[in-house]
Amino acid sequence: MGSAQGSAFGKFSAAFHLGACSATTERDASYLIKNNFAFTKELATWAMENDTRFVYASSAATYGDGDQGMDDQSEDIARLRPLNMYGYSKHLFDLHAQQHGWHNRIAGVKYFNVFGPNEDHKGDMRSLVNKAYQQITETGKVGLFKSYHPDFKDGEQMRDFLYVKDAVEMTLHFAEKGIQANGLYNLGSGEANTWLTLTRAIFSALEKEPQIDFIEMPEALRGKYQYYTKADISKLRGTGYDRPMTPLIESVRDYVQTALVTDKRLGD
Repeated sequence: MGSAQGSAFGKFSAAFHLGACSATTERDASYLIKNNFAFTKELATWAMENDTRFVYASSAATYGDGDQGMDDQSEDIARLRPLNMYGYSKHLFDLHAQQHGWHNRIAGVKYFNVFGPNEDHKGDMRSLVNKAYQQITETGKVGLFKSYHPDFKDGEQMRDFLYVKDAVEMTLHFAEKGIQANGLYNLGSGEANTWLTLTRAIFSALEKEPQIDFIEMPEALRGKYQYYTKADISKLRGTGYDRPMTPLIESVRDYVQTALVTDKRLGD
């Protein structure tokens, strides 16, 4: 995007760059670099040249297995080791932005496990809530991956699940704060829940008894699986974001009953 082409867009107070190849199983490095690094760099450059507030999607996948922590306040992001090529592609731009001083002018938001309406297009990358609803309607049961980590029993792997409606409010907050909130920020619920808790909430929303099978995890995923994620959102709270998070059971019920059962999309 050259400056002449960029000027054709006109003037904007803020630009949200959330698009990317989000497939954690994608193996085409050149494709990931083009979509998740080069294009982000191009858009960020355009935004800064045009005095447009730039908020972009990073990812909790940049934290890898969590051994290096999930701290959005540390400046030492080079220590992080993502578990897959998608995570590395997002991490690469975070590093570039930091090294060039861009994080003094733009905001990168590290989404944790977001779920909610309008995700059907994501295919295999859509949330368990979406996948489980389909499985329940077709078979009455849900399949969860077995655990291959001695510290976690089957179904007790833990993730920070964030309802998309909360994610939207958080993201818009960074445009409202302007340059007062720059750098990297965790966006999550601030809680870690098990896959069993999430799955039982789905059955409950459908008023059905849980029927859960534990299935083998593909070999290709076993060494690249996050067993525990939890967002420390104190940095987000420090920017003045004071809205409460939607409790997991309530958000699952809302998604299932108002969107999945009715086949309704946000905006309909």
